Amino acid sequence: MSASKATAANRFGLGARPGELERSGDDGREILLAQLRRPPALDAFAGLPGSVETLRLEFRQQQLSRAARAQRGAVAAPMADPAAPATMAAADEPLPRTRRRARAADPGDAARERPPAGRDDGDPADQLRRELRRRQLAEFAARYRHAADTDAPFVERLSQFWSNHFAVSIDKGNARLYAGSMEREAIRPHVLGRFQDMLLAVERHPAMLRYLDNAASIGDDSRVAMRAQRLGREKRGLNENLAREILELHTLGVDGGYRQEDVIELARAITGWSTPGPRDAAAAQSFVFRANAHEPGARRVLGRSYAEGGQEQGRAVLADLARHPATARHLSFKLARHFVADQPPPALVERMAQAYLREDGDLRALYRALLESEQAWTADARKFKTPNDFVISALRAGELPVGDQARALVGLLASLGQPVFTPRSPAGFPDTAADWSSPDGLFKRIQAAQMFAARVDSGDITPYQRALAVLGSQAVSGDFAIGLRRAGSASDGCSLLFASPAFQWRV
Repeated sequence: MSASKATAANRFGLGARPGELERSGDDGREILLAQLRRPPALDAFAGLPGSVETLRLEFRQQQLSRAARAQRGAVAAPMADPAAPATMAAADEPLPRTRRRARAADPGDAARERPPAGRDDGDPADQLRRELRRRQLAEFAARYRHAADTDAPFVERLSQFWSNHFAVSIDKGNARLYAGSMEREAIRPHVLGRFQDMLLAVERHPAMLRYLDNAASIGDDSRVAMRAQRLGREKRGLNENLAREILELHTLGVDGGYRQEDVIELARAITGWSTPGPRDAAAAQSFVFRANAHEPGARRVLGRSYAEGGQEQGRAVLADLARHPATARHLSFKLARHFVADQPPPALVERMAQAYLREDGDLRALYRALLESEQAWTADARKFKTPNDFVISALRAGELPVGDQARALVGLLASLGQPVFTPRSPAGFPDTAADWSSPDGLFKRIQAAQMFAARVDSGDITPYQRALAVLGSQAVSGDFAIGLRRAGSASDGCSLLFASPAFQWRV
């Protein structure tokens, strides 16, 4: 059975660009499968700094800030820089189990920040701070420029799906600079590979280690803890945040059969997994294993024993979690929910889970099982676009350039309720219609549709023709088609297109 090209572009991709459906092959399913056979070009990300370089620049900025405070006669023990990394000597408090609502951080506001009154605009620390924020905006601009221009939109949807699955928030100061680089360094290289490799890369990335406080986690019987006890210092200890979210969110799922004892044992297994500090300025990687902070001894997770082995102990646990049947079901359900329906068919989820297990966590096999199922292509399968997906599809449909700066997009996504890399909790942004289709949310989308429409260069294509080109003829009919033809101006017609139910839903 030949699958619709329009369905392939809109349900599984990022929305079509004018001319895209005409240039592609006849079978939508084969178009998507072909994208899985070749890594996408990532030219938009060329030249962006890696996490190691950002860490060094961040440490230098903090060093200059401390020196400037001392020179101005600052107090002997100033408050900690909220963007400073957690250290092995100062473990953060555990996250509360009640998910807190994150402030909608707007990096664009930060980039527009002016030096405080009385401070020299040429202060080296302030210059570095602004440079770090400029780089953050450049990362965001590259992300949306790539999404708007890519010829592999299905793979990009997958990359952003996994980025949200392994959610970190720039609302937490010490992770602020690394959310974008985590997507680029830990997710994109593995999106067509094995889940086990992606899982390990993510859990060892500075963004995740800082966001969930593992950089400050210390084994209770580690050498660091024992030394603190001998010296009579406050004994910092185990932090369970990352271990809990690995089990609950990243692998098994909340109903995956783990217990609190498994959380504690996994937390012990990954003690010492940290990030370079100021004394590690020469580090060539963004991950360091601090053996002195590692909890010694064997661990037992989900009934399986893991011998003492330093950082290899944690790696072994993650490898087994990646192969667990509960992980296969959890990942399959989330993917099917993301692409097909808020309540995906159980048979589809099971088919995907079996493919994942059969191919040892090969993600291409998981994606193929999704695409090759007729249940993924039925006419009644539909998903309401998240604000992020709505914005990207409007950029593509309107052929709108992103440019080198993303301030306007950052502000727009914040106003629509999905600020860039700022989910409300480690669970990521929600993925169902009920979360995004409120009256206020729809009103703001209408306003955004008008803004996008005003920027469209219509050229020789009418709004009706544009709608046909990006949605397909089946979606453009009846009153919708009449309204597009009778629009008083090209801008009015494009506003109608972008605000229409046909554009808001993935069908």
